[in-house]
Amino acid sequence: MPPTAVAVGDTRRARYDGRNNYMPEENMNRVPIEKLREIVGTAVESAGLLLEDLGATQAGRRVVVRVTVDLPDGPGGVSSDQLGDATRAVSDALDAADPIAGTYTLEVTTPGIDRPLTEPRHFRRAIGRLVRIETAEGEREGRITEAGDSSVTLEDGEIAYAEITGANMVVDFGRGQEKE
Repeated sequence: MPPTAVAVGDTRRARYDGRNNYMPEENMNRVPIEKLREIVGTAVESAGLLLEDLGATQAGRRVVVRVTVDLPDGPGGVSSDQLGDATRAVSDALDAADPIAGTYTLEVTTPGIDRPLTEPRHFRRAIGRLVRIETAEGEREGRITEAGDSSVTLEDGEIAYAEITGANMVVDFGRGQEKE
């Protein structure tokens, strides 16, 4: 069973297992992670974005709260205005609720091109982009032309999500994203 609190307020570190679970070291002050996720999630939604990931770690005497936001679905990108709105909304919500003892640093970012594509929504967000997909049969690289609920379509054919063992966007310096 994953821990239900994130450690804060001490100079020791909380460990993060990469799946939104925090494993605080013993005898540290704790903030219920559900509470932090609720506060931040509501603020991010109010800015019209989706909370992709949330992390909190000790950095000296401060806590660093890392918030990753994305568009709820479909192709496109988070604009700098949207990112600024989300940052202000999260900051205001954390200040109002005051769930973290002491000082903290807030970092709000987007997933970036190197994030793994693990959900149909991620593939829909990457329509028009060059991707590398690994399956048990090998690796395929191509531009996503369509992404549904059960499969993704590249220029050279369809791949069921159930067959995918790994997928990432590829930096494409050769040509830009095609526009319709």
